[in-house]
Amino acid sequence: MISLEVFLRLLDLGGTFVFAISGAVAAVNRRLDIFGILVLSFVAGTVGGITRDLLIGAVPPAALKNESYLLTTVIAGLLTFFFYKGIDRLRAPVLWFDAAGLSFFAVAGTEKALEFGLNPLMAALLGMVTGIGGGMVRDLLLIEIPQVLRSDLYAVAALAGAAMVVLGQMLGLPPGPSALAGGLLCFGLRFMAIRHGWSLPVAHLSARRRAEIQGEVERKEKERR
Repeated sequence: MISLEVFLRLLDLGGTFVFAISGAVAAVNRRLDIFGILVLSFVAGTVGGITRDLLIGAVPPAALKNESYLLTTVIAGLLTFFFYKGIDRLRAPVLWFDAAGLSFFAVAGTEKALEFGLNPLMAALLGMVTGIGGGMVRDLLLIEIPQVLRSDLYAVAALAGAAMVVLGQMLGLPPGPSALAGGLLCFGLRFMAIRHGWSLPVAHLSARRRAEIQGEVERKEKERR
């Protein structure tokens, strides 16, 4: 039977790896060089965990004091750089790796917050922040609107997975089953949202205003090129 510390470390490294893959794939898609790919890989894979650790007082953050996190992101970046064609055969690879990373981090963030004594509500919110942090910074570095602000149930899925972990703890369940349930719920919501286009309500715009916004987006895209 593995200890809670080892279990959290495995969840953390799993989330780091899959989020790092998503960052590296996004970097390749934007034609960054190998250094840029490794930077995006590290940012996407570690920023969520670093933010969590800073907020709960676990300093220095695990990603900065344990070389296994850096090694994990470097391996993910290099795998993507050299084997991008194989990874790209997956359908919408950035989205799926991002969904997997979101699940790992939402669960790991919540478990660690609970371990540090946060109340259930704050632990769930911190789990959500852990899940969305790396993807937000990745998108900002690529000059894109973060997916959490526009994507299909992104933060909602992370919060739901985190809430499942909290519920399991309140019911006295072992960390393993509640973490598995939370991860599956988070990934399942993201999967269904991506597949079926589920999203939260947005403000209604006139057809003219939508056309103006679309034109402005296309103009800015041309300027970036």
